[in-house]
Amino acid sequence: MGTTLFTSCSFSWRYKQQIFPSRHLLAQSSLENGISRAKVIADSGESKLVDGEIEKWSGLMKRRSVFVSGVSLISSAVLGSPRDGLAVVKQGLLAGRIPGLSDPDEQGWRTYRRPDEKSGGHGVGWSPIIPYAFSVPQEWEEVPVSIADLGGTEIDLRFGSSKEGRLFVIVAPVLRFSDDLGDNAKIELIGPPEKVINAFGPEVIGENVEGKVISMNVVEHSGRTYYQYELEPPHALITATAAGNRLYLFNVTANGLQWKRHYSDLKRIAESFRVV
Repeated sequence: MGTTLFTSCSFSWRYKQQIFPSRHLLAQSSLENGISRAKVIADSGESKLVDGEIEKWSGLMKRRSVFVSGVSLISSAVLGSPRDGLAVVKQGLLAGRIPGLSDPDEQGWRTYRRPDEKSGGHGVGWSPIIPYAFSVPQEWEEVPVSIADLGGTEIDLRFGSSKEGRLFVIVAPVLRFSDDLGDNAKIELIGPPEKVINAFGPEVIGENVEGKVISMNVVEHSGRTYYQYELEPPHALITATAAGNRLYLFNVTANGLQWKRHYSDLKRIAESFRVV
Protein backbone atom coordinates (compact mmCIF):
# COMPACT_ATOMS: atom_id res chain seq x y z
CA MET A 1 0.00 0.00 0.00
CA GLY A 2 2.66 2.44 1.05
CA THR A 3 4.66 1.73 -2.11
CA THR A 4 1.69 2.44 -4.38
CA LEU A 5 1.07 5.83 -2.77
CA PHE A 6 4.77 6.73 -2.92
CA THR A 7 4.76 6.07 -6.67
CA SER A 8 1.66 8.17 -7.26
CA CYS A 9 3.12 11.09 -5.31
CA SER A 10 6.26 11.00 -7.41
CA PHE A 11 4.20 10.90 -10.62
CA SER A 12 1.98 13.83 -9.62
CA TRP A 13 4.87 16.08 -8.64
CA ARG A 14 6.90 15.24 -11.69
CA TYR A 15 3.90 16.16 -13.80
CA LYS A 16 4.14 19.67 -12.35
CA GLN A 17 7.93 19.72 -12.93
CA GLN A 18 8.58 20.03 -9.20
CA ILE A 19 10.14 17.20 -7.22
CA PHE A 20 10.15 17.00 -3.43
CA PRO A 21 11.30 13.43 -2.77
CA SER A 22 12.00 13.92 0.91
CA ARG A 23 8.30 14.60 1.64
CA HIS A 24 6.71 11.35 0.34
CA LEU A 25 6.40 9.87 3.84
CA LEU A 26 4.16 12.77 4.89
CA ALA A 27 1.79 12.11 2.03
CA GLN A 28 1.89 8.36 2.67
CA SER A 29 0.92 8.65 6.33
CA SER A 30 -1.98 11.02 5.70
CA LEU A 31 -3.47 9.72 2.48
CA GLU A 32 -4.14 6.06 3.12
CA ASN A 33 -7.78 6.41 2.08
CA GLY A 34 -6.73 7.51 -1.39
CA ILE A 35 -4.26 4.72 -2.15
CA SER A 36 -6.43 2.65 -4.47
CA ARG A 37 -7.43 5.72 -6.45
CA ALA A 38 -3.80 6.84 -6.67
CA LYS A 39 -2.88 3.53 -8.28
CA VAL A 40 -5.44 4.05 -11.01
CA ILE A 41 -3.98 7.48 -11.74
CA ALA A 42 -0.43 6.19 -12.05
CA ASP A 43 -1.55 3.50 -14.45
CA SER A 44 -3.79 5.68 -16.62
CA GLY A 45 -1.33 8.54 -17.16
CA GLU A 46 -4.17 11.01 -17.70
CA SER A 47 -3.28 14.47 -16.49
CA LYS A 48 -6.88 15.34 -15.67
CA LEU A 49 -7.00 12.48 -13.17
CA VAL A 50 -3.81 13.74 -11.60
CA ASP A 51 -5.34 17.16 -11.06
CA GLY A 52 -8.52 15.60 -9.72
CA GLU A 53 -6.64 13.42 -7.30
CA ILE A 54 -4.59 16.35 -5.99
CA GLU A 55 -7.89 18.07 -5.26
CA LYS A 56 -9.14 15.00 -3.44
CA TRP A 57 -5.98 14.75 -1.35
CA SER A 58 -6.10 18.45 -0.41
CA GLY A 59 -9.74 18.07 0.70
CA LEU A 60 -8.94 15.06 2.83
CA MET A 61 -6.07 16.86 4.53
CA LYS A 62 -8.15 19.94 5.27
CA ARG A 63 -10.64 17.75 7.10
CA ARG A 64 -7.89 16.53 9.39
CA SER A 65 -6.43 19.39 11.41
CA VAL A 66 -3.53 17.23 12.51
CA PHE A 67 -2.22 17.39 8.94
CA VAL A 68 -2.51 21.16 8.40
CA SER A 69 1.21 21.48 7.75
CA GLY A 70 0.87 18.77 5.10
CA VAL A 71 -1.74 20.83 3.28
CA SER A 72 0.67 23.75 3.10
CA LEU A 73 3.44 21.53 1.75
CA ILE A 74 1.37 19.90 -1.01
CA SER A 75 -0.25 23.19 -1.97
CA SER A 76 3.17 24.79 -2.35
CA ALA A 77 4.58 21.80 -4.17
CA VAL A 78 1.79 21.78 -6.74
CA LEU A 79 0.99 25.45 -7.18
CA GLY A 80 4.08 27.32 -6.02
CA SER A 81 7.81 27.19 -6.54
CA PRO A 82 10.21 24.67 -4.99
CA ARG A 83 11.61 27.49 -2.87
CA ASP A 84 8.12 28.24 -1.49
CA GLY A 85 7.57 24.59 -0.63
CA LEU A 86 10.88 24.36 1.20
CA ALA A 87 10.13 27.54 3.11
CA VAL A 88 6.90 25.98 4.39
CA VAL A 89 8.70 22.89 5.60
CA LYS A 90 11.67 24.72 7.10
CA GLN A 91 9.99 27.68 8.72
CA GLY A 92 6.39 26.58 9.32
CA LEU A 93 4.84 29.51 7.49
CA LEU A 94 1.18 30.26 8.16
CA ALA A 95 -0.67 32.28 5.54
CA GLY A 96 2.59 33.62 4.16
CA ARG A 97 3.80 34.97 7.51
CA ILE A 98 7.29 34.21 8.80
CA PRO A 99 7.16 33.37 12.52
CA GLY A 100 8.50 36.27 14.55
CA LEU A 101 8.18 38.89 11.81
CA SER A 102 5.81 41.78 12.45
CA ASP A 103 3.59 43.66 10.04
CA PRO A 104 5.20 46.72 8.37
CA ASP A 105 5.16 49.97 10.30
CA GLU A 106 4.35 53.35 8.76
CA GLN A 107 7.79 53.50 7.15
CA GLY A 108 7.51 49.99 5.69
CA TRP A 109 9.90 48.39 8.19
CA ARG A 110 9.22 45.13 10.00
CA THR A 111 10.64 43.84 13.27
CA TYR A 112 11.85 40.27 13.61
CA ARG A 113 11.90 38.69 17.07
CA ARG A 114 13.27 35.18 17.44
CA PRO A 115 10.29 33.01 18.45
CA ASP A 116 10.63 31.40 21.87
CA GLU A 117 9.58 28.04 20.41
CA LYS A 118 12.09 28.09 17.56
CA SER A 119 14.46 25.14 17.63
CA GLY A 120 18.18 25.72 17.98
CA GLY A 121 20.94 25.66 20.50
CA HIS A 122 23.49 23.04 19.58
CA GLY A 123 27.19 22.48 20.05
CA VAL A 124 29.36 22.91 23.12
CA GLY A 125 27.54 24.38 26.11
CA TRP A 126 24.05 23.91 24.64
CA SER A 127 21.21 25.85 26.23
CA PRO A 128 18.00 27.56 25.07
CA ILE A 129 18.76 30.73 23.11
CA ILE A 130 17.69 34.05 24.63
CA PRO A 131 15.60 35.79 21.94
CA TYR A 132 16.94 38.68 19.88
CA ALA A 133 15.28 41.23 17.63
CA PHE A 134 16.09 43.59 14.76
CA SER A 135 14.32 45.60 12.07
CA VAL A 136 14.45 45.26 8.28
CA PRO A 137 12.76 46.94 5.30
CA GLN A 138 9.61 45.22 4.08
CA GLU A 139 11.19 43.42 1.10
CA TRP A 140 13.74 41.53 3.23
CA GLU A 141 12.91 37.85 3.66
CA GLU A 142 14.08 35.03 5.91
CA VAL A 143 16.33 32.48 4.22
CA PRO A 144 16.20 28.85 5.44
CA VAL A 145 19.24 27.70 7.42
CA SER A 146 20.32 24.09 7.70
CA ILE A 147 22.79 22.40 10.04
CA ALA A 148 24.87 21.76 6.92
CA ASP A 149 25.17 25.52 6.28
CA LEU A 150 28.63 26.36 4.97
CA GLY A 151 28.79 29.21 7.46
CA GLY A 152 28.84 26.73 10.35
CA THR A 153 26.35 25.13 12.72
CA GLU A 154 26.19 28.25 14.89
CA ILE A 155 24.43 30.37 12.25
CA ASP A 156 20.98 30.72 13.77
CA LEU A 157 19.27 32.89 11.15
CA ARG A 158 19.67 34.38 7.67
CA PHE A 159 17.76 37.21 5.99
CA GLY A 160 18.27 38.74 2.58
CA SER A 161 17.16 41.22 -0.05
CA SER A 162 18.23 40.95 -3.68
CA LYS A 163 18.17 44.73 -3.83
CA GLU A 164 19.91 45.74 -0.60
CA GLY A 165 22.04 42.95 0.86
CA ARG A 166 21.92 40.14 3.39
CA LEU A 167 22.46 39.38 7.07
CA PHE A 168 23.01 36.48 9.40
CA VAL A 169 23.14 35.87 13.14
CA ILE A 170 25.74 33.69 14.85
CA VAL A 171 24.85 32.47 18.33
CA ALA A 172 27.83 30.68 19.89
CA PRO A 173 28.26 29.18 23.39
CA VAL A 174 30.74 31.22 25.42
CA LEU A 175 32.18 27.93 26.69
CA ARG A 176 33.77 27.65 23.28
CA PHE A 177 35.97 30.61 24.21
CA SER A 178 36.19 30.58 28.00
CA ASP A 179 35.09 28.29 30.85
CA ASP A 180 34.81 30.93 33.56
CA LEU A 181 32.15 33.31 32.20
CA GLY A 182 29.21 31.52 33.85
CA ASP A 183 25.61 31.62 32.68
CA ASN A 184 25.25 35.40 32.64
CA ALA A 185 28.06 36.46 30.33
CA LYS A 186 28.69 40.06 29.36
CA ILE A 187 30.56 41.17 26.25
CA GLU A 188 32.90 43.25 28.45
CA LEU A 189 34.02 40.05 30.22
CA ILE A 190 34.88 38.40 26.92
CA GLY A 191 37.15 41.31 26.08
CA PRO A 192 37.43 44.91 24.83
CA PRO A 193 36.18 45.76 21.30
CA GLU A 194 39.59 45.23 19.68
CA LYS A 195 40.01 41.76 21.16
CA VAL A 196 36.49 40.66 20.23
CA ILE A 197 36.70 41.72 16.57
CA ASN A 198 40.17 40.24 16.15
CA ALA A 199 39.02 36.97 17.68
CA PHE A 200 35.62 36.59 16.04
CA GLY A 201 35.78 38.83 12.97
CA PRO A 202 37.42 36.11 10.83
CA GLU A 203 34.56 33.77 11.73
CA VAL A 204 32.07 36.35 10.46
CA ILE A 205 33.73 37.52 7.23
CA GLY A 206 35.81 34.42 6.49
CA GLU A 207 39.19 36.17 6.53
CA ASN A 208 41.55 38.09 8.75
CA VAL A 209 40.18 41.48 9.83
CA GLU A 210 43.55 43.21 10.18
CA GLY A 211 43.47 46.58 8.41
CA LYS A 212 39.76 46.19 7.55
CA VAL A 213 38.10 47.72 10.64
CA ILE A 214 37.34 51.35 9.85
CA SER A 215 35.24 52.13 12.95
CA MET A 216 34.41 50.71 16.40
CA ASN A 217 31.72 51.94 18.80
CA VAL A 218 30.46 50.86 22.21
CA VAL A 219 26.78 51.47 22.97
CA GLU A 220 24.42 50.43 25.74
CA HIS A 221 20.75 49.56 25.55
CA SER A 222 18.67 48.49 28.56
CA GLY A 223 21.80 47.77 30.56
CA ARG A 224 23.41 45.55 27.91
CA THR A 225 26.62 46.55 26.11
CA TYR A 226 26.98 46.19 22.34
CA TYR A 227 30.12 46.51 20.25
CA GLN A 228 29.50 47.90 16.76
CA TYR A 229 32.01 47.62 13.91
CA GLU A 230 32.24 48.70 10.31
CA LEU A 231 34.60 46.77 8.03
CA GLU A 232 35.76 47.41 4.49
CA PRO A 233 36.44 45.37 2.42
CA PRO A 234 34.33 43.30 2.44
CA HIS A 235 31.52 45.72 3.25
CA ALA A 236 30.17 44.60 6.62
CA LEU A 237 28.49 45.99 9.72
CA ILE A 238 28.91 43.74 12.75
CA THR A 239 27.21 44.03 16.13
CA ALA A 240 28.44 41.86 19.02
CA THR A 241 27.02 41.26 22.48
CA ALA A 242 26.58 38.47 25.04
CA ALA A 243 23.66 37.16 27.08
CA GLY A 244 23.14 34.06 29.18
CA ASN A 245 25.96 31.75 28.13
CA ARG A 246 25.91 32.89 24.50
CA LEU A 247 27.88 35.26 22.30
CA TYR A 248 25.78 36.98 19.60
CA LEU A 249 27.31 38.21 16.34
CA PHE A 250 24.98 40.08 13.99
CA ASN A 251 26.43 40.69 10.53
CA VAL A 252 24.93 42.89 7.80
CA THR A 253 26.76 42.83 4.49
CA ALA A 254 26.34 43.86 0.84
CA ASN A 255 28.19 44.11 -2.45
CA GLY A 256 29.73 47.39 -3.58
CA LEU A 257 26.71 48.71 -5.47
CA GLN A 258 24.25 47.74 -2.73
CA TRP A 259 26.52 49.33 -0.13
CA LYS A 260 26.68 52.59 -2.05
CA ARG A 261 22.95 52.82 -2.71
CA HIS A 262 21.53 51.47 0.55
CA TYR A 263 24.15 52.20 3.19
CA SER A 264 21.71 54.14 5.40
CA ASP A 265 19.26 51.22 5.50
CA LEU A 266 22.03 48.71 6.15
CA LYS A 267 23.35 50.87 8.98
CA ARG A 268 19.88 51.16 10.49
CA ILE A 269 19.45 47.37 10.35
CA ALA A 270 22.79 46.79 12.09
CA GLU A 271 22.09 49.30 14.84
CA SER A 272 18.62 47.87 15.52
CA PHE A 273 19.93 44.55 16.85
CA ARG A 274 18.96 43.80 20.46
CA VAL A 275 18.98 40.76 22.72
CA VAL A 276 15.61 40.78 24.46
